[in-house]
Amino acid sequence: MKVAILHEGNSKKTNDNALIKLLLEDLNLDENRVEFFGFGPKSNFYKTDYIKYKNLKLGIEEESINKILFILDADKEENDNTYGGLEKTKLELEKVIAELGLADLSNIYVTCDPKTQDGYLESLILSSIPIKHKECIETFLECSEFKSKENHKSILNQIYKRAYPNVPFDLSHPNFDALKEKLHNLFNK
Repeated sequence: MKVAILHEGNSKKTNDNALIKLLLEDLNLDENRVEFFGFGPKSNFYKTDYIKYKNLKLGIEEESINKILFILDADKEENDNTYGGLEKTKLELEKVIAELGLADLSNIYVTCDPKTQDGYLESLILSSIPIKHKECIETFLECSEFKSKENHKSILNQIYKRAYPNVPFDLSHPNFDALKEKLHNLFNK
């Protein structure tokens, strides 16, 4: 029996599923039991007629999938009045899950900075790196001449990877504990 992880981006290699795969490996959970569903942009999660939901429901009907974990970004509330921020993201997604009849099989994890409860995967990662590294990145962003600062999350990710190529994610950081717990629960009967 497989479990489904629904995330932003595509189901091939993205930042979202790369971190999930690292966590699965760290937790000794069998990645082969996971069917990844890349939903593209966050807005697709809120479309009950989205093709990925049809594929997911087919897997459930065929009894090849028995649990679902939704992982999506909180984003910033000021940028998205409908789905922005942790609470709005969860509330609106719970409505979709109920409408699709998936509530009994589903759990939700919203990626964000645990302190501000907004942001995205990169905000979660940035919240787990050493303060010295975080301050360096933030200072660089403040004084840089980047023309596309609105694409903040991809800039953060690229800066972190280039500035600290030998410093992997600290998966033991407590800011990853809630996601680890959701992943453990996904594999428990």
